[in-house]
Amino acid sequence: MSVKTPVAETIPVQPISAQHLSVKTIPDQRVPAKNLPTVKTIVVYGDSISAAYGMNTSEGWVSLLTERLNTQRPSEYQVINASVSGETTGGGLTRLPKTLEVHQPDILILELGANDGLRGYPIKKMKSNLNTMVDLAQSAETQVLLVGMVLPPNYGRRYTTAFEAMFTEIAAEYAIPLVPFLLDGATTERALIQRDGIHPTADAQPKLLDDIWPSLLPLL
Repeated sequence: MSVKTPVAETIPVQPISAQHLSVKTIPDQRVPAKNLPTVKTIVVYGDSISAAYGMNTSEGWVSLLTERLNTQRPSEYQVINASVSGETTGGGLTRLPKTLEVHQPDILILELGANDGLRGYPIKKMKSNLNTMVDLAQSAETQVLLVGMVLPPNYGRRYTTAFEAMFTEIAAEYAIPLVPFLLDGATTERALIQRDGIHPTADAQPKLLDDIWPSLLPLL
């Protein structure tokens, strides 16, 4: 006995025209790039004075700078502390190209030279290193704030005078702002200097920031 397989009925498919489609458009919620806030970068490039030597990092003047900017210029600036205790101008020069490449700072606070001076390095070599660092920063369209230092009198008047004058000469040559002496607010009170007789205490850090701030403000 044979079984007859039923044949499925073919139902013609009518083409769907575009007018029968209903497409729900989702509004573009993206913020135009021109309206996004631009955060600028400040890199502090120094030695132990800026690296918060002998205290918690949060107590150092660089951290206090971050706090002040967050209060007065919220969401406008970020601060990168690229300072290294014991750093010299030679070591700073070696590290600077990579630092500029990675962070692309708008402002560079250059605080180096004290360790060179304490080791009696030639003034000419120090000045050459600092000059090159300023050249590199300006070539990267980075504004530079130069921070000077002074040496103890036992290094001799001739050397200490030339050392201090070096920072003034560089600032004049490149037309950049200068803080003549970062520890100016800490030298008169022995209680604001650590036992080593060189580094400022945590209590001195607000004074250091106050030394920096008037020269930094016009660059912001």
